Amino acid sequence: MSAARRSPAASLSQPRPRPQQKSTRSFGERPEDTPDPLELDPNTAVAPWAEKDLWKAGTPPVGSRRRRYAIRTSQNLPFEQLPYQAFQEARKILALDRQKKVEAIAAEVEKMRKIRETDVALFRGGEKKREMKLESIRRHIEHLKIQADINDPAVKRRFEDGLGDMSKPIYRYLAKRRWEGYNKKIVEQRISQFHITPDILPKLTPTYDVELHFRRSKIPAGKILPSNLTEVAPRLRVQPFDAGERLVTVAIVDPDVPDTESDAFSKRCHFLAANIPVSPTDPSLPLGRLNRDAHIAVPYLPAFAQKGAPYHRLAIFILDQPGNKPLDIAALRAQYSKKTVTDESSSSSSSSSSSTVAAPGPAPATGFSLKSLRDKFALTPTGFTLFRTVWDEHTADVMHRAGVPGADVEFRPNRVYSMKPPKAPRGWEAKRQGPKYRHLWKYTKRIRGLSNAKGWIVKKRADGNGKRG
Repeated sequence: MSAARRSPAASLSQPRPRPQQKSTRSFGERPEDTPDPLELDPNTAVAPWAEKDLWKAGTPPVGSRRRRYAIRTSQNLPFEQLPYQAFQEARKILALDRQKKVEAIAAEVEKMRKIRETDVALFRGGEKKREMKLESIRRHIEHLKIQADINDPAVKRRFEDGLGDMSKPIYRYLAKRRWEGYNKKIVEQRISQFHITPDILPKLTPTYDVELHFRRSKIPAGKILPSNLTEVAPRLRVQPFDAGERLVTVAIVDPDVPDTESDAFSKRCHFLAANIPVSPTDPSLPLGRLNRDAHIAVPYLPAFAQKGAPYHRLAIFILDQPGNKPLDIAALRAQYSKKTVTDESSSSSSSSSSSTVAAPGPAPATGFSLKSLRDKFALTPTGFTLFRTVWDEHTADVMHRAGVPGADVEFRPNRVYSMKPPKAPRGWEAKRQGPKYRHLWKYTKRIRGLSNAKGWIVKKRADGNGKRG
């Protein structure tokens, strides 16, 4: 045996060197460490082992592997460049249709230019007829702008993500369509359910989307809120769907103020402000930050309901001012505000007691009429929402801090007795009123002087102890 050749014993005693493991693994192998969370998502899993695990777990992968890989890398891939053949072919068709709409818009703009340059004397109706013609063309141009982008997937995606520019007609159109699909129906239902019409206004058709916020909490229309939450003036989100800025008036009315003298209910204004600018691009309207001298006619009064009274409806109205002309705040303040809280006991007790908490500002009086305000200043109701309030453990403190008397008043319902004579027992019960039929009284509830329903009849047990039957 040559020295070059090794014996079998020597070859067995010396282990062979192991080949170095590769640092990279194949695409189909399961990772030894924690797998990628994207591989465990049915919408983004692309590895074969991940697909098998999802099938075994009962959540199969969604769509093709190519689709899932595109969604997985869509953060770095523009939405318009998604690798779907049908998607790209559809975008080509939409691009051609949009080009036609753009050409039609250019033609309408040129038509408007020619009409403006034409002498007014050539129009049969004069200046009024020409303005009507121009307004009709403007509406048609707005319609063409909406139709040019209504099918664009990028526009729809930005709108669904909340990134739509409300200065453009297409996003205002989509927002209005979404509001009319659900939220407007809810508001109209609340108007009918809580009898806002005809209790406050004879007719009301909202055209603005109005949202109510108290301390960063969005309040659905008609919800009953605690008194301490409504102590601070709310923030409104008024979303008009027409272009341009307009001036609005905001009024908060309580139509459920008890009037014990007339045994009825009266209305009270909790807030009144005018000349507030609102636009589609700036819908936020914090009532607590308005300028007192320039906008507020009646400062905010917290919502409250006295003990024993039914719930109070606090209706919030948005009213458009005609021609965007400002109203006289001083005249509104003089007509709808008073320096003291409207309560007879407050005027008599203020002179004798010096510890009474004074109202922070002019407090509204009862007898407020929103219909009279609307008719006097030619306002148009366009937005509405409401909330409700009842007596709770915080109401007395809220009324004390606001300087409103009457926290110690409790309303109790008057019992109304029936004018019909009492009905005498008849039939089987009338024949068995005597003590002879005492053993049958347990089967009835109309025995004169006794009532089995209240447990007045006592049964005798075998052991002699009484048992109520």
